[in-house]
Amino acid sequence: MTATADERADVPYGTVLRPDDLRPGPLPRSRGPLSAFVTHALRQPAIARMGPAPRPAGDVLYGQDGALALYCLYELHYRGFAGVDERWEWAPALLALRHALEEVLERRVREEAASVPTPDCDSRDADAIPAALRAIIAAPSGPSLSRYLAEQGTLEQFREFAVHRSPLQLKEADPHSWAIPRLAGPAKAALVEIQADEYGNGVARDMHQNLFGVTMLGLGLDPGYGAYLDRVPGPTLAAVNLASFFGLHRRLRGALVGHLAVFEMTSVEPMAAYGAALRRHGLSAGTGHFFAVHVVADAHHQTLASQALAGSLVRAEPELGADVLFGARAMMAVEGHCSQQILSAWQRGHSSLLLAPGPQRPRSELFD
Repeated sequence: MTATADERADVPYGTVLRPDDLRPGPLPRSRGPLSAFVTHALRQPAIARMGPAPRPAGDVLYGQDGALALYCLYELHYRGFAGVDERWEWAPALLALRHALEEVLERRVREEAASVPTPDCDSRDADAIPAALRAIIAAPSGPSLSRYLAEQGTLEQFREFAVHRSPLQLKEADPHSWAIPRLAGPAKAALVEIQADEYGNGVARDMHQNLFGVTMLGLGLDPGYGAYLDRVPGPTLAAVNLASFFGLHRRLRGALVGHLAVFEMTSVEPMAAYGAALRRHGLSAGTGHFFAVHVVADAHHQTLASQALAGSLVRAEPELGADVLFGARAMMAVEGHCSQQILSAWQRGHSSLLLAPGPQRPRSELFD
């Protein structure tokens, strides 16, 4: 269904999402035996024991069943789900299941990262890290999703893109904030500076999570947390799971820093392209403010992240240099796979989203 003109109403800068939009959403529908096992458990009171979990149907990284099961387990450490007993967050049975899945996930992530060339440098040399990160970004990759949307994508495709990005962008800085207590000195100071900008420097309307919600409102979409979880496919969930996986493991703090550094270093041009796409479709400045803010902020963040954050971390802990580069390569590989899946669907004339399982919230008429 196509959105009406009224659904594209001007949403001005300064709009703050309602409390209802910020509350946890419901558990998603299962997509296979493992996600059914997890969501069934989460509908019960928290318990110490569960029966044996089934194997996921397909790939733990990109598959529908495994990626959704992991997303649900990770979400317990964020805002959780409506009606789910909060004691599940630290239930030993679920932690054991997550550990088993993460062993497979890490192997798959390292396989994917290996597809991105490793720069020829000494990873223990802090001064070489910024150039190595730039080399990872410059490695050959697939077609550009942002360029496609700027030059030829339809408004409906941009809405699909916003739905794909919503599970991560409505978290925005949260996965990377796990690194704050795990760093020290100049690296910690640099990370806090980046995160302060991401959280609007203490002003709710300027939080990047809020700004993306405003973009969704301007597109006639539901900005509610988790509103489209049933619509996004496995590769999209993989991009969120990757950040959560790195963030929740102290031993992977270097990979998390590399992930964040490349996230910031690859932001300016795509964000400008997304903003251009919205202008081409006649959307308001308020709807595109999220992208305009990132063009300005990330022009500074890309240097801050590569030098003051990643470089300083490796200077203090040289043994983490290889992990920094691993995290950067993993981010490029997983995000690239996600973009390729979206573009491939559009090139075949199909939607890139999963079929709607049932009625959505009132603002989501486009995808009902």
